[in-house]
Amino acid sequence: MTLDQIAIFVILIATMAMFLWGRWRHDMVAMGALLACVFVGLVPGAQAFSGFGHPAVITVAAVLILGFGLQITGAVDALAQRVLPASAGRTTSILALIGLAALLSGFMNNVGALALLMPIAIQMAAKQGLPAGKVLMPLAFGSILGGMTTLIGTPPNLIVSGYRENAGLGAFSMFDFTPVGLAVAVLGVLFVGLVGWRLVPNRQRSDSASFESGAYLSEVYISASSKAVNQRISAVEKMLEEADAQVVAMIRRDVRISAPNPRRMLREKDILVIEVDPESLAAALSALGAKLAMHHKDEAAVAAKAKASAEQSSDDVVPDTPAEEDQQDKAEKGPVKSNNDEIVIQELVVTTYSGLVTRSAKDIDMRTRYGINLLALSRQGERTIKRLRSTAIVAGDVLLVQGPAEALSAFANHFSCLPLAQRDIRVPRRGQALSASLLMALAIAATALGLLPAAVAFAAGALAFVAIGLVPMRQIYTQVDWPVIVLLAAMLPVADAMATSGAADLLAQGLLGTLAQGSAVIALVLMLVITMFLSDVMNNAATAAVMCPIGISTASALGVNPDAFLMAIAVGASCAFLTPIGHQNNTLILGPGGFHFGDYWRLGLVLEALVVAVTVPMILWVWPL
Repeated sequence: MTLDQIAIFVILIATMAMFLWGRWRHDMVAMGALLACVFVGLVPGAQAFSGFGHPAVITVAAVLILGFGLQITGAVDALAQRVLPASAGRTTSILALIGLAALLSGFMNNVGALALLMPIAIQMAAKQGLPAGKVLMPLAFGSILGGMTTLIGTPPNLIVSGYRENAGLGAFSMFDFTPVGLAVAVLGVLFVGLVGWRLVPNRQRSDSASFESGAYLSEVYISASSKAVNQRISAVEKMLEEADAQVVAMIRRDVRISAPNPRRMLREKDILVIEVDPESLAAALSALGAKLAMHHKDEAAVAAKAKASAEQSSDDVVPDTPAEEDQQDKAEKGPVKSNNDEIVIQELVVTTYSGLVTRSAKDIDMRTRYGINLLALSRQGERTIKRLRSTAIVAGDVLLVQGPAEALSAFANHFSCLPLAQRDIRVPRRGQALSASLLMALAIAATALGLLPAAVAFAAGALAFVAIGLVPMRQIYTQVDWPVIVLLAAMLPVADAMATSGAADLLAQGLLGTLAQGSAVIALVLMLVITMFLSDVMNNAATAAVMCPIGISTASALGVNPDAFLMAIAVGASCAFLTPIGHQNNTLILGPGGFHFGDYWRLGLVLEALVVAVTVPMILWVWPL
């Protein structure tokens, strides 16, 4: 074993360990691996960032923009409205939903397809009387299965195609993946839709009702003797820290102010709406030297009644002053909340690459900068309102937030969160959906017929979307999943270093001699299973980049068709069904479905066994050794 081979093995083992640990984002780990290869001389410095110009990377970025265009023009909504049954049984409804997800995923980003259909899935589950997870997990798996059917369906397919081209064998065409991928996707969707959804564990649905946030919102009256009088909201929240409570609104002169500015000064007769656990309510009231507004109302009403009785028995009746009348009126009616329809409560799912991951509401200054309140948080089926301000958010969390509708929408877009509320079908300008569909079809046709390379065809399609106004200019770059782009661009040179150093050949020889015993079919099965396992525990794009050199070397050592091994890697990298960390879609349903880490394997293991049983014969038939 040479020094270069030892170096690349050390870097790869460290990289995989970092992927599994999850302390840093995948794109950071991939960039670290690339720079390590440069520092030890495995990748020339002048070629370190050549991956950013790789056709696979350009194609992924262009497809993300095209997929976004299909969403905002209403093309996907119109398709969903026509395909999904308005009234059907559980099995038919689930089968139709995941079938649509698989179809969409073949031509747009998997995460985008899931994001579009997730609110529909939650509504469907409620309608059918099922836990949300019973529909969400099949939906996530269906969208993953659909991605393997075309060149642009998922990044691993593009990586496999790009690596084949770099090896001098030419790139795969648009539908080269279809025979094997479609067979796996169809049988997988049928299994999940007809039988598999019953294997999903029953977990508590994580919707806004299950948070029971209303039970934790209390109104506190600020009297003249309260410690909070003439104090700023920020100071009051410090008083409430020991009780683990927070201010979510205030009422002044019958006007409700949602997410009040921390610099706002409290006055006598203000009412604070605080969020606090029932067991800590007494401590919160004691810290403020205040009483609940309802208790103040009762005391004021008793005092007013006693005063009225005294006045009736007196010869000299003195009328109340206007201020006293106003106070008595308030005491009888209690605090009047503003009926502001713009203040809403909404659930948001935190995506894998959201800017909220590892940060807390306090870190981003959520209330002051964005004017919204974090009311509660759900993580793997466990709901809490405790220590919200300082709790580090992780991917898959469901946040219950409150604020103006526009502020919530802007916040969700800025931090890449997915709203779980059912969306109305958009009504774009006339002809937009048709124009978007036609342009997408033209790009696919140009690629399939070999008229243009995939990167050029889809980049041209993305440019056309912007030129005719289907995608706003300001949203082009915000819709590109930059962590995925960096991950792909960084791992491609690392994969090349495996090949040039001879490390891939060394691994292939060990695989053939120790496990496969020289059998090409056994080696093919092992390649598929190993790739599936790695994809379950680390990013699927990184898995494809690592396994491609090994697949090419194995085929070369056996003297067989390398395309069979590349197809096995493409399928295996797309089949991450055992854990919530293998694929972004699995992570996104973790919170909304109330799932735990170990809930995925019950359905996922059976589905992966089915994938192996279907994939190997199909590869041997379509891409014979």
